[in-house]
Amino acid sequence: MIRVLLVDDQELMRMGFRMVLGAQEDIDVIGEAADGLDAVQMADKLRPDVVLMDVRMPVLDGVEATKRITEAGTAKVLVMTTFDMDEYALSALRNGASGFLLKDTPPGDLVSALRAVASGDAVVSPSVTKRLLGRFLGDGGGELRDATVLDVLTEREREVLVLIAKGLSNTEIARKLFLSEATVKTHVGRILAKLELRDRVQAVVLAYETGLVRPGDA
Repeated sequence: MIRVLLVDDQELMRMGFRMVLGAQEDIDVIGEAADGLDAVQMADKLRPDVVLMDVRMPVLDGVEATKRITEAGTAKVLVMTTFDMDEYALSALRNGASGFLLKDTPPGDLVSALRAVASGDAVVSPSVTKRLLGRFLGDGGGELRDATVLDVLTEREREVLVLIAKGLSNTEIARKLFLSEATVKTHVGRILAKLELRDRVQAVVLAYETGLVRPGDA
């Protein structure tokens, strides 16, 4: 069973999520929280597999709550937002979220995303991440990070990171670079380890933040 904690300051939203998730045989909603502080405390107590987290909430927002939960290793976090150009969503990704979805995501996609995050995958649209980072970095809204952080990577690993940031799957990367999928998985694992990143989402963010890939790139 995938144990899920719902976090949203709107009771109707929590009710809707609970109805959708409760209908799944492999998902168990073990608790609900109405703000970020409650979310941190309940996550520590209940130890869910995934926290479905709203980002705009009173008392403690979802960004800080995500940071505290992921730093403690309490659970994986999937954030929900109303706007696809939400700076809160980008901040949540930077602070450890395994991905984000829009609140109007179809029920089937929400269930699939939860299962993916629970299994260790990241869930985020590279195109949305690109737009977010384009707004806050490429359009002059923020500063690029020092790219020397990437110096620990080999040329091949940098090449793989670029393709990850462009949204390619391991299978697609393997085909493009004429490598086996197992070799690509090894490269991805080494990239995450060397850069001390949790998952592909943070790899995408870092690639754009350092200027390795720019929002206008194809």
